[in-house]
Amino acid sequence: MGMGRKTRRQESLWVATEELPRTKGHVFYDRVNRILEADGFDRFAESVCEKFYGRRGRPSVAPGVYFRMLLVGYFEGLTSERGIAWRCANSLSVRGFLGVGLDGDVPDHSTVSRTRRLLDVETHGEVFHWLLERLAENGMIDGKTAGLDATTLEANAAMRSIVRRDTGEGYEEFLTGLAQASGVETPTREDRARMDRKRPKKASNRDWVHPQDPDAEITKMKDGRMHLAHKLEHAVDLKTGAVLGVTVQGAATGDTTTMKATLTRTAENMERLAETREVREDCLSELVADKGYHSNERLRDLREQQIRTYISEPDRGPQRWKNQPEERAAVYANRRRIRGERGRALLLRRGEMLERPSAHGLETGGMRRVFLRGRENILKRFLVHYAALNLALLLRLKFGHGTPRAVASPSDPCIAVQIALLCGYLMRVIDLQPHTLSPVDDSPARFDAY
Repeated sequence: MGMGRKTRRQESLWVATEELPRTKGHVFYDRVNRILEADGFDRFAESVCEKFYGRRGRPSVAPGVYFRMLLVGYFEGLTSERGIAWRCANSLSVRGFLGVGLDGDVPDHSTVSRTRRLLDVETHGEVFHWLLERLAENGMIDGKTAGLDATTLEANAAMRSIVRRDTGEGYEEFLTGLAQASGVETPTREDRARMDRKRPKKASNRDWVHPQDPDAEITKMKDGRMHLAHKLEHAVDLKTGAVLGVTVQGAATGDTTTMKATLTRTAENMERLAETREVREDCLSELVADKGYHSNERLRDLREQQIRTYISEPDRGPQRWKNQPEERAAVYANRRRIRGERGRALLLRRGEMLERPSAHGLETGGMRRVFLRGRENILKRFLVHYAALNLALLLRLKFGHGTPRAVASPSDPCIAVQIALLCGYLMRVIDLQPHTLSPVDDSPARFDAY
């Protein structure tokens, strides 16, 4: 029998992707998928989107994948659909969350944009309501006391691109015509600026519109700038912090006008939840808001609907109530309530529960400035955006963390314990107390014993 000899192994040219070593996916997205798959989210999404797809042609992106990509936009703080597509394509953990393997293609931003245009607002609203039902099943919706708040979103449109509604002239062309009409044959930039300063009400939404985003309205932002913007308004459960309703309306419209549509949408959502007996019967019986929502007529209407109001009252001085007995009774009743113990507690809670969704959704979620045009497109994105915010509440209830950043932060109990053990080990090794460590005494002899 001859002796065997070791030969050089010839490596194969192709390697199957299934044989590549894999690490465990991100624990956060594994938990999100656990919640979504437990209640059949993909079957639900395919059933509500079935009417928008034909029976022939190339298969499009699955509805569950599309909505998951928008959820990633909230969890990762990504504003644009292009950024969402890049993140999903470059992360193995997010690929696993979407159900796309290494040899699969993640939908690019144009596919996401086309799918958004294909699905209507009501379908995105169904996804928002589906997550509301999951919160209600876990006791995360009380529904009795709701808070109302609104904020302005900077539109994806520049003021220099607005045109006249009647003639279609640009702003510079319009000023040039005014200067020529006043006797200046060849007006310079200074002449046009002088004409602009003398004009009253120069930026009126009745006269000017953006050609690519006609829904955007000229309004004053919080920092004092005049900009084209949209108004986002949401209703929040003040007991749990869940978002109950979302609307996108004109930025120049007052809060006392836009609140009607938001309350109507919220009431519809709560009625659907009440049909399944997941919320209490006296839902939406109390409303808390800031002084921007205070109006004599609106308080009267809310009182007729048997809704107790806790709305901060602005300082308007003495008022005359001639022929307004119902308005007077509603204003005085609201004043008594906000001065009571419960009223003061609710107004303090308003600052906590109403500002938090704005901070998470707009600042951390990266949606203070929108990259979509048209109120319907913006509302579609925000419905899923706030659905992800509600999903984060459910994740905090079940697992203690609602975002990937929170899972990786030192506030994680497991990581905190590891850091404490490491610090204790180092202190035992060095055998020094923290107050004895001095940056002055750094001689090598000090550490010779260790």
